[in-house]
This record gives sequence, structure tokens and C-alpha cells, in this order.
Amino acid sequence: MTAHFDVAVVGLGAMGSAALAHLAARGVKVIGIDVYYPAHALSSSHGDSRLIRLGYFEDPSYVPLLQRAYENWRALEARLREDILTITGVLQIGKPDSKIVSGTLKSCALHNLPLETLSPDEMRRRFPVFSLDADEVALLDPQGGYLRPEAAVMGHLKLAASDGAALHFGEKVTEIETGAGGVIITSNTGRYSAAKVIVATGSWIGELVPDLRGHAVPIKQVVSWYKPTDGFVTTPQRMPVFIRDEGDNGSFFGFPAIGVDGVKVGRHAHFREPIDPNQPNPDVNDRDTDLLDTFIKRRLPAAAGLRVRSTTCRYTMLPSEDFLLDLLPGDNRVVVASPCSGHGFKFTSVVGEILADLALEGGTHLPIGAFSFAAMNRFLAARAA
Repeated sequence: MTAHFDVAVVGLGAMGSAALAHLAARGVKVIGIDVYYPAHALSSSHGDSRLIRLGYFEDPSYVPLLQRAYENWRALEARLREDILTITGVLQIGKPDSKIVSGTLKSCALHNLPLETLSPDEMRRRFPVFSLDADEVALLDPQGGYLRPEAAVMGHLKLAASDGAALHFGEKVTEIETGAGGVIITSNTGRYSAAKVIVATGSWIGELVPDLRGHAVPIKQVVSWYKPTDGFVTTPQRMPVFIRDEGDNGSFFGFPAIGVDGVKVGRHAHFREPIDPNQPNPDVNDRDTDLLDTFIKRRLPAAAGLRVRSTTCRYTMLPSEDFLLDLLPGDNRVVVASPCSGHGFKFTSVVGEILADLALEGGTHLPIGAFSFAAMNRFLAARAA
């Protein structure tokens, strides 16, 4: 006999777990299915910390979603009685005409967000771990900080279960079929029917959503942790989270010494190397660590002690590096979520709400017009022209 649900969520990483929690909290009969077990290393939701900020240089249109995300993160913490979001401030560093600096200024001006501009001299006085060139500035977003990704995923799953959701792990969904009676979800161990389905399978999204094959590309991402030579200046009280524009060398990010492993750094999208999502993550190699070693020695010399460890995770990049949160074209029973592109985790708490809205109401009051299949196809057409 096929079990029936109002909504099925396929993929229980960051976005799927949040969607499941939001649906269960609304009293919906919902099932969540994942081939792996929670907070595993083949996703984009491990590694101790994820950056969150309000002054969003990528595009000011993200800011209202972030404001709602902050509200939802605090609501999640209140229900769990656990810390998920820690405020340290976020420094966004670069030359005045860099995308990171100019884009942050634009977002903060448009949305009237607090922001401090710091010169190299002021940075040396207040945050001595950082080394700035004479022609660089730093913008301090006082509301920025970091999230604990594993705790966020596990917290959403815990609340979903306590609110009545069915959770199935170690179960691979092999097919999603839509018909007159709704949606049939077939896995290697079962078969389920639902009125709606949310597909949030991260780097495997193209396997169940053919429209995204060749467009949602998993790539290798590497981060490393360093034992600082000066532990005083790298504590969260004295070292904000940061993003740094390095011109032609891309942008780097980093975190203070949150845990025993020390200061964490990485380069956004690393070397943009595509990976096979069905294979283990590629090993970290000398090229990977040389990149990060060189950066931290140059830009954070007091943090550049022994490299303690390095790890690989995954970004799943869409062509425009924006999100995709939309109903499947031609079938509003399927909700598709491919929202990360290397900068999405901070939005998890609001994306869960959006996905629940789309599944239950076919739309949302939250501003997601830029994150549609139509927007992606316009970008592809413009790039091809």
C-alpha cells in the first residue's frame, strides 16, 4: 500500500531540512527522504561555520530575504534553546571600486543598514590580525557573524520530527512521477504519494530535475584551518568574520578561532573544478593548500601558524550564481530548490519558509522573482547572444 502525504521533501540538507520543519510546524502531513544521514560530508552543510551578513554586495534584492532569515534564525534558536547564530561583525575588504566594497555600500545605502568604513590605520588599531594595503578599505557590517551549519540542519530535523514529520534516511529516491492523482515518489525501498513534492537534493538536483542538467554544476570547494601564532588577536571578540576582494585572484573568506582548530579560510568557488556528485569528494592536494597558505600568510600573518586540517565540500553553481526557487515549468506540483551557488546557507531559514509557501500556496509574499526558471533562462539567452 502506498503511503500518502500532503507534501514530500526529497533531500534533507540545509534547505530540505528547513522546508520540512516549516511544513511540519504548519500541521502539514509531510515526509522527508534522504539517501544519506544528517549533516554528512557529501553536502554543502558541514565545516563548523557559515558566514551571514546583511550588507549584501551581490545584489541589494537579497537584503529583504536576509532580514527575514535573521528573524527565522532567532525563532529557531528560541524553539531549540540552542545557539545557531553568533554576531561578530563582518568585514568586507577591498579597493573602493571593487565589487565587494561598492556592492556593500550600495546595499547598505538602499536599505538604510548600519555600516562603518575603516582605513588601514583604523584596522590596525581595532583589528590587528588583518593586513591592509594603503589603497584598501574595510567595511564593518555590525550585524554580521556566523552560523553553525551542522547544528542548524540537526535543529530543523529535530523540530520537524517533534511536529510530526516522517523522516526517512538511507533511502534513495529514484523517480518522481506526476499524474492526475498527484505525485508518486519511488525510492529504492518504498513508494509514496503526495499532493506536492519539494526537490532539494543539492549537487544531485539534475538527476531528478532534467531542466537543470548541465546547469546546476557541482564544484570542489576547499577550506583550511590554522593554529594562530597570536591567539589573542584571532578570538571572535577581536577578529570579525571577513570577506576579502583579491582582484584577479578572486575573493577569500574567513572566520576567527571559533573552535580548537583555529582560524578558517577559503576562496569562494576555489578553482571552480567540476566534480562527479556520485563519487567521494576529491582529496585536498598541494595546489589547494598552497593557495590558502599563501593567502593567510600575506593577509593574516598573526593567524598563519600551523595548518591543522583541510577539507573538501561542494558548491552547486547555477549559471548566474543566483538562486533557483520556483515551481517546475508546466507542473506546479513540483517545487525546485537549487539555492546555494556558494553563498546560500545564510538564507536557509527563510528558504525553508519560501519552499513551504510554494508547496502549499503556489507562491510566496517574499521577494523571489529573480530566482525563477524564467530568470535563469533569460541569463542563459543573454550569455549566448
